[in-house]
Amino acid sequence: MMSTRPVLVTCGLPYTNGPCHLGHLRTYVPADFYVRYLRRIGEEVVFICGSDNHGTPIVVSAEDAGITPRALTEQYHAHFDQTFRRMNVIFDHFGMTDDPTNHRRTRSIVERLIANGHVYSKVIQQSYCTKCQRFLPDRYVEGLCPHCGAAARGDECDQGCGKHLEPGEIKDPVCTVCGTRAESRAQEHFFFKLSSFKDYLLEHLETLSGTLNARNYALGWVKDDLHDWCITRTLDWGVKFPGRDDLVVYVWVDAPIGYISFTEEWAEKNGKSWEKYWCGDNARVTHFIGGDIIYHHCIFWPALLKGAGYGVPHAVVASGMLKVDDHKFSKSRGYVVWTNDDYLDKGLPADYLRYYLLAYTNHTKELNFSWKMFQERINNELVNTLGNFAYRTLFFARKEFGGFRDTAVKPVILKESGSTLSQVDSTIRDYEFKTAIDAMMTLAAYGNNYIQTNAPWKLIKTDRNGAAQAVKDCIVLVRALSLLFEPVIPGKAQELWEMLGNTDRIANHRISEAIQDVSAGPLPIPSPVFSKLEDDFIGEMDKLLTYRVAEAEKKMVKTVTVPFEEFCKLDIRTGKVISAEGVPKSNKLLKLMVDIGGETRQIVAGMAQFYTPEEMTGKSVVVVVNLQPARIFGIESNGMILAAGDTASLLTPEKPVQPGAKIR
Repeated sequence: MMSTRPVLVTCGLPYTNGPCHLGHLRTYVPADFYVRYLRRIGEEVVFICGSDNHGTPIVVSAEDAGITPRALTEQYHAHFDQTFRRMNVIFDHFGMTDDPTNHRRTRSIVERLIANGHVYSKVIQQSYCTKCQRFLPDRYVEGLCPHCGAAARGDECDQGCGKHLEPGEIKDPVCTVCGTRAESRAQEHFFFKLSSFKDYLLEHLETLSGTLNARNYALGWVKDDLHDWCITRTLDWGVKFPGRDDLVVYVWVDAPIGYISFTEEWAEKNGKSWEKYWCGDNARVTHFIGGDIIYHHCIFWPALLKGAGYGVPHAVVASGMLKVDDHKFSKSRGYVVWTNDDYLDKGLPADYLRYYLLAYTNHTKELNFSWKMFQERINNELVNTLGNFAYRTLFFARKEFGGFRDTAVKPVILKESGSTLSQVDSTIRDYEFKTAIDAMMTLAAYGNNYIQTNAPWKLIKTDRNGAAQAVKDCIVLVRALSLLFEPVIPGKAQELWEMLGNTDRIANHRISEAIQDVSAGPLPIPSPVFSKLEDDFIGEMDKLLTYRVAEAEKKMVKTVTVPFEEFCKLDIRTGKVISAEGVPKSNKLLKLMVDIGGETRQIVAGMAQFYTPEEMTGKSVVVVVNLQPARIFGIESNGMILAAGDTASLLTPEKPVQPGAKIR
């Protein structure tokens, strides 16, 4: 049933320090699909997004490019805006977090948090580079995660346990600009009392709509580990913290506030009320985000909104991550497909990619992109199933009848369309986009079977009226399919709509018209809406990807020298895994008991994705034994097991050796 409450749909903000790639579109295309569908069923929807312009990565990128951070963000803001339009992802407003509206709104919210007693100051130890003569927030510093010991950047353990890191937490800090080992210096910063919102967040998350992966992931964090957040950084670039010229607000404060600011800007232009969407309990704010920022949107963001007296999100829809050719998406390793350079600029239709991103897999699952799979899905489904049925129908109708007759469609046709529409509606409301599109394509397959079974090209020789009836039935199906597929492939659906003799915009029609009969009318000369992706072209794109990966590997092969005396400090020994078990609430970690020769160590390792506990038990391994103990998911870990590559291939002795043998 349609709601009377307005819907505000947002997308996670693209970061303006690099161009658009398929990883971005994994979120934006489904959001656009969802918005188009809601509008086609009569919902009042506003679709908001913008670019994320602050934070250390942008400052670093701007310094490397020799331009100001503002110039860099303007460049990439325009790039994303244009790219989204080329992909038929059409926002009602696309703002910038560095614009005055967001600066004002951010300071206003922070001031309300302070006034409400949710912010306090604290002197903390922070990494400082003596050579660059500056504090090193976030991406200016790299080192080791204090929780799991993995290589990490200043604000996140991106290579290990995935935990958010507060300023000063990282171990063995090194300046990313000059490579100098950083020292620790005291500085006053401001903290948001996130820990005091634990009870509220548990209540909020139990009722949060959206995808289960978002809610369950956040619940695990809230129940297990909830710390106050440092919400200031020592930077010149960003929103100034109220009353301080030397500190800016942390990017994960002002970035989500951009959702409110962009709504304000849209409302001002259109004579609307932004409060209607963000104040009180009547609005339905739905966030479409990547799975890597669930923590920020399901924990930090609703707590911040609650603390400042704003409404909280109704739903969070989190997408699975992207793989390229069965490899983890990685720009540095070459496993990346650029939206413009590799796709749109090659003349490929935006709608083909939209279809693949929506139809390949469940929204919350990992999506694998390969050129060969892309070719197969497009050719078999869009070209051979939907396109073939539509063209056969329209070509025969035009050739034999000049259009279609004013005869009543058979009830079975409307029944099939109605059943499809019902399934599409229920699955989209549950954010099961693939299932919805599968239902649409099943209706197209039904149409293909219907025209093949009735064979009007044969029937017309003996029963012209019967042939006309079959054609009319197929025309109604083609019309239904064009209406159903418009949110998926808006450009191609419009082409199909016009080949049915219509001159208006299909997007202005309610999707419920898919279960209506249609009056007789002439048809224009049809042409195939979809074209096959040829082997030669796909082969060239595969070669380009292979070349990119090879070039990336060449760049990554560089020797980093370490003083021998530093290397000698590492105590590396062989070990044998005595037992292994999974870590509750983690799909990455295993708890291992490892014999290192006269001593058994408990080690937590991120290997659950590659080895079962049974596979690990009894294995010979190589262990760094003199690392400082760390707590990972509340479990003490005393050592690090060495592995190589994206699949965590274990380093093991070639010949049998006793546990505890030193590596030399």
